[in-house]
Amino acid sequence: MNTATRLPSLYISHGSPMTALDPKLVGVRLAELARDLPRPKAIVVASAHWLARAPLVGGHDQPETIHDFGNFPQALFELQYPAPGAPEVAQRVTRLLQAAGLNPHIDQQRGLDHGVWVPLRLLYPDADIPVVPVSIQPMAGPEHQLAVGRALAPLRDEGVLVIGSGSITHNLHDWRSYSEGKQAPYVQPYIDWVERKLAAGDVAAMLDYRRQAPAAERAHPTDEHWQPIYVAMGAAGENFRATRIDAGIDAGFLAMDIYRFDDAVPAKVAA
Repeated sequence: MNTATRLPSLYISHGSPMTALDPKLVGVRLAELARDLPRPKAIVVASAHWLARAPLVGGHDQPETIHDFGNFPQALFELQYPAPGAPEVAQRVTRLLQAAGLNPHIDQQRGLDHGVWVPLRLLYPDADIPVVPVSIQPMAGPEHQLAVGRALAPLRDEGVLVIGSGSITHNLHDWRSYSEGKQAPYVQPYIDWVERKLAAGDVAAMLDYRRQAPAAERAHPTDEHWQPIYVAMGAAGENFRATRIDAGIDAGFLAMDIYRFDDAVPAKVAA
């Protein structure tokens, strides 16, 4: 696969599990994105809802749909995403991570948590593309997640779509404090900061977001929903172009932005 058909990597804000029943603008944006992308042969998703001390890679050939939440409508628990697994891709992922010194392991039983299947139902609703879930290690910090992504970068030339699934802002303490008509004051400044830093390719600032981003502690009291963005960034390589896709703000505090990471546009050669 050459650079003309090389897949981008993606960071998707999946929001609440209710996104599956009421997708709002993120559903529209993911459907548009699916039409723009070359069809992948497989999808690798680093999810905010699979946490482990070392990288784990789902190797099941028919992963179950995990309903890893409670106190939601029964209709949500009845949803299924019966995408096949891809054991051979899982092995490839494991080899790449091992070569980077990241000590991965295959998990033969892992299914697809809602950080995987909720966005994929909107992106590829037919569930006919094999999916391999990958855990994240939030205690290891952003640099570790970036290294995971960089290790997976060759997959983009092999027809595999690499996705980090989380949320641009994610503070569940604000669940009852805001609404669609009442927005948390930290959300827009955080959205704007991320867009500026990614547009500038400022990886150092992104890695130092706890100190540099406005209201980082409010936007992410814990950062498991933030750190998948580094997997997507890393998979795009050191010279990337980030495109923000505005998917709205859910419940007044969940920024639903999607980021597409492509190779940077080559500089023009002077005549």
